[in-house]
Formats: sequence, C-alpha cells, structure tokens
Amino acid sequence: MWEPDVETMPRDEVLQLQLERLQVTLNRAMRNIAFYRERFASLEFVPDGVRSLEDLARLPLTSRMDLAEGYPYGFFAVPMREVVRIDAAPGLTHGPAVTAYSRNDLTHWGQLTARVMTMAGVTPDSVVQIPFETGMFDGGFGFVRGAQLIGASVISVPGGDYRKQVQVMHDYRTTVLAALPSDALHLAAELERAELGPRGLWLQMALLGGEPWPEIVRGEIEGRLGVRAVDNYGVRVAAWPGLAAECEARAGLHINEDHFLAEIVDPDSLAPVPPGQEGELVITTLEKEALPVIRYRTGDVCAMMTERCECGRTFARMTRPSVRTDDTIVVRGISIQPEAVGETVEKVLGVSTERQIAVGERQFDDVEVRVAVPAQQAGTERGLIELGRRRADLERELSAMLGLAVRVSIMERSSLDGPEGAPRTVVDMRGT
Repeated sequence: MWEPDVETMPRDEVLQLQLERLQVTLNRAMRNIAFYRERFASLEFVPDGVRSLEDLARLPLTSRMDLAEGYPYGFFAVPMREVVRIDAAPGLTHGPAVTAYSRNDLTHWGQLTARVMTMAGVTPDSVVQIPFETGMFDGGFGFVRGAQLIGASVISVPGGDYRKQVQVMHDYRTTVLAALPSDALHLAAELERAELGPRGLWLQMALLGGEPWPEIVRGEIEGRLGVRAVDNYGVRVAAWPGLAAECEARAGLHINEDHFLAEIVDPDSLAPVPPGQEGELVITTLEKEALPVIRYRTGDVCAMMTERCECGRTFARMTRPSVRTDDTIVVRGISIQPEAVGETVEKVLGVSTERQIAVGERQFDDVEVRVAVPAQQAGTERGLIELGRRRADLERELSAMLGLAVRVSIMERSSLDGPEGAPRTVVDMRGT
C-alpha cells in the first residue's frame, strides 16, 4: 500500500473525514462558483447545516451540460493566478469538458496515482512504459508523476508507432505497461507480427483504463501479452487516473474515498440505491481546489460494496462499469456523443439524415459512422456522386475533431435498423 494508514482507516473514520471535507467543499463552491451559489440559494441550502453525508442528497445533481454551459472558466473556484494546469478533453461533445488544477491539486493527483499504481503492484523495481501523449488533457501526465513518486523507472514513449513501442519494451525490459486497452491489443498484434510473443519480453503487469474493456477482453490481453491485467477508473473532471482502481485481488475497484464521495442513484428517479444494487455513479470531489464538482453524474452504471476487501483496504469498492445511462461512447479515452455526430453530419452533408456509430468491428478502437443515404440525393446519379465527395469531407472533419481515425460509410437506411426495426444509434462490438 502507498498510504497504509489512510487506505486501512476504520469505516467510521472514513465517513467522518468525508463529512468534514464535504463541508469545506460545499462552502468553497458556494463562495466562488455562481452555478452552485444560485443552486444553494434556490433551495435555501446552507453548507454549514450539513450534519451527515445523507444531507448531500438534498442537492440537485450536476450534469455534463451544466459544466458545458460554464465553459471555460465558469466552474473555477480559485483565481487564475492559482491555476497551474488546465486540461481540455478531446471528443465530439456538446461543450468540451475542462478541468483545472492548483498546485495542491497536482500534488494530490500524483499521490492518488501512486496509490493506484502501488495497488496494482508497481514497485520501485518496476520499469513502467507509458505510451500516452502527455500534452493537453491526458492521463499519461498522471501516470508519469505517480510512477516517479513510487521510484519506478519511467519510459514515456508517445503512442501510435507500435513497432517502436515493442522495440522499446524489449530493449529496456519493461515490466509494467500503463496504457489504454486499445494500446495493449495493438501491442499484442505487433508482437505477433514480429514473432516475438510474450516470452520475448519481461512484462508482468498491465494497468489499463480509459475506455470500457469487458472480462473477455481482459482474458485476451493477458493471454496475448503474458501479463496480469488490472483496471483503473476515473472521471476526467475529477481525476483520471486516481479515482478508483483494482488491487491485486481484482474484486472491484477501490474508490479513494478520502478524496471522492461516491453515490449510486437510480438513473430515473435519482433516488439513492442500497449497496450492492446497480445504478448511476455520482461523484463529489472532496479535496479539489481549482475545480470542485458536486454530485456529478458520470453516466456510468455500477454497484458499490462497502465490505472490507481481502487486501485489507477499507475503502468502498465499485464494480467495473459495464453500461451507460446515455448513448455516449468512449473510445481511447475520448467521448463521442451521437447528437454531436449528427450535427456534424448535417453540417457537412447539408441535410439531416439518420446515422449510427459502430465501434469495434475491425479492431477494438475502430470507429465507423454509418450514414443513411439522404432522400434528397438517393434518386440521381449526380446526387450520389456529390454524396461520395462529401463523405470524404465528413471523414476528415470527424477524424480531426475526435483525434481518432474515423471511417464513414453511406448505406441504405434499413441497414441501420436494430432487431425491432428502429435505427440503432450506437453499436458497440468490443468484446463480442
């Protein structure tokens, strides 16, 4: 354990610490963020009146759209002179997600990531390879800092060139891979092309996250790379990595409850659900200075467990999120919202038409946008030729906006129908 005294704290002390930090967070939000100040005033809510964690349920939830309406600085709780890092998440969404860090926030983020990596089995003897870009908004920055705090050797090689990644992995005797599941699968494929195989490497563990990867994919990665694969979870406006992670028991992801207050609510009624029952994960930050969020709806469905884990940690655990409450789909850590894709399709093609996002058909991170032939262009040869030209324009536009390679296919509307006849907005084939 990275911080044994904290990670094994008795449950009653955990809850008391959360309550104290929650009161500080609510006061900071009320003083410095107009959105929360107005919300509190309309409910006649006084942060100092919070006497238990259950009182938090009196407050409305914060949505992604709320944050988008405050873009870019509306949710900052400190003056700009105290903000030392700003991350703007990529993705095709209605308003980009922004998060900010004070110096204390960066210190906490590094400690949380060190905690997550230690939980997975990283030690000072580890050689950690991190194939992330470490520029604006990227989990690679957190992993590098966490590994450095542990004292592990860090190899930070920008992603994309998997042949080079494999060469570095072999030559430098990498023992830990901290990456996206997509990257792990691409590296496995490159290993097979190079006829190296896992026996030609020193890899022992893969710390993966940033996109959904079901158990069947975990098994595939472990078999092809010869590693033990562990999951970690985060919400970018709160922390990723650093919010929750699996220990070596892999019996759920430990939530770092000294920094985050997690709730599970019914996505329809928004009422709290009991431990063990699935619902939508809602997060409140307890230590963020620059950009605190209160009751943020993650859109991820999971259940929470409060029993002590066999590893000895007392923090509550969450099950691995398997589905979402909306149609947002995450690929390589990038959020894609169908409504935003639809707006881009209409802008480029000049007409509104039905479309579908398909992920994982050719490979794990393959993205295809399937567009129905618009009625206005289906009947003439000239219209179809024009549609083909604009298809290429749409491909370039979507790829540039997402930072991902996107294929666009024009097809008959009936090809987009699901089992019951209605068009399916998203088709996720990862792990099927």
